[in-house]
Amino acid sequence: MTTKKSLYIKTWGCQMNSYDSKRMADVLRPLGYDTTDAPDDADFIILNTCHIREKATEKVFSEIGRLRQHKKRREKEGKQTLMAVAGCVAQAEGDVITARAKEIDLVFGPSSYHELPEMIAQLTGAYGSSRVINTDFPAENKFDLLPQEETAPSPPVAHVAIQEGCDKFCSFCVVPYTRGAEYSRDARKILAEIKNLVAAGAKEIQLLGQNVNAWHGFGTDGRDWSLGRLLFAVAEIDGVQRIRYTTSHPKDMHDDLYKAHAEIPTLMPFLHLPVQSGSDKILKAMNRKHTRDDYLRSIDAMRAARPDIAFSSDFIVGFPGETDEDFEMTLDLIRAVGFASAYSFNYSPRPGTPAAALQHQIFDGTKDLRLQQLQEIVMQKAGTFNKNVVGRTIPILFERPGHKPGQVVGRSPWMQSTYVPVNSAQQNRFIGQTLDIHITGASATALKGELVLVDA
Repeated sequence: MTTKKSLYIKTWGCQMNSYDSKRMADVLRPLGYDTTDAPDDADFIILNTCHIREKATEKVFSEIGRLRQHKKRREKEGKQTLMAVAGCVAQAEGDVITARAKEIDLVFGPSSYHELPEMIAQLTGAYGSSRVINTDFPAENKFDLLPQEETAPSPPVAHVAIQEGCDKFCSFCVVPYTRGAEYSRDARKILAEIKNLVAAGAKEIQLLGQNVNAWHGFGTDGRDWSLGRLLFAVAEIDGVQRIRYTTSHPKDMHDDLYKAHAEIPTLMPFLHLPVQSGSDKILKAMNRKHTRDDYLRSIDAMRAARPDIAFSSDFIVGFPGETDEDFEMTLDLIRAVGFASAYSFNYSPRPGTPAAALQHQIFDGTKDLRLQQLQEIVMQKAGTFNKNVVGRTIPILFERPGHKPGQVVGRSPWMQSTYVPVNSAQQNRFIGQTLDIHITGASATALKGELVLVDA
């Protein structure tokens, strides 16, 4: 009989990291680990890290500092606590972690967590190691070796990783170095996983990848499929009510994808398409492999296919060499597209990336002012988009209770968070349902509405 142990995972970063954390739990479950929401008495603590944002490494060490007290306390009680750093910071800076944090037992990258049972055996066996470091890129892909995902029950919105890694090598980005080369999962395994999730209660399927629209592979008909063709296959699965995918790269937009948006009603009218800058000079320095006009043509093609589609994007402010004119081109692009939402950040050099060595780094104060200006315009555009929904009745898939009693929260087709008051005693029964909601108010970040009552 397997001894029951507790597992605490703290996750930073993107939806792919959240997916990875869930799969780590699946890998460790046969070893007796059940997840817990608190680290206080956990037998195994995993920090699943992201290296995209500024000072990512220092945030990890700050968290290690807080958690080491739990480990010391349990050691005094005669209990062992394993502590691990996983994910992209582990992949990029494993040597730094092991040098600075002696209490860390395991360091492993995002491509090797399927080997967790073997790593734990190395630590705890009769001839165990004092610590284990695994930041290699295995010859076999982790997706082929992971156990069947635990799917009982599934939340209303389920994530399915279909692609990992990146071959684009944008000059500011660490992903190619931490996630490795682009890899596309087998279509049959993707569809089987989705069927299991739907059977377990999932209503919306979100397909994930670093460059999700670069996915390609042999389909169930033996032919080479693009993401667009895969979306048609997902839509044919009984019980799939909504489909989304993220994150896309402008270079990998294609006709099959436009066709999917035009013809699949369950494919939501929302696309996150990072552009980073509106200046061709800066895009070239970023090694983005697309121009401003390329991006706008993709926007126009998607709108022609699905006129009601909404867009979000990513923007980096203050990239080395960015002039006032370059920055104004970015603002002009934002005004032209009218994004429903966006993520924007000051440029910060990531160690080991080509951009970190570029001359003409931008003064922090200048970056801060530009970021504030950009975010004000984005919020104006988002607010206008959301206000245009007020007065309409739209379908909302409810995902969770709200922060206030008697409130449920869901997503609109355009990805807006939507808050609706309900009877407190019946709050939980709304979770997982898609209901018609009359939108009564809006901010730049969310909608509020009320149930449409249907006469018996």
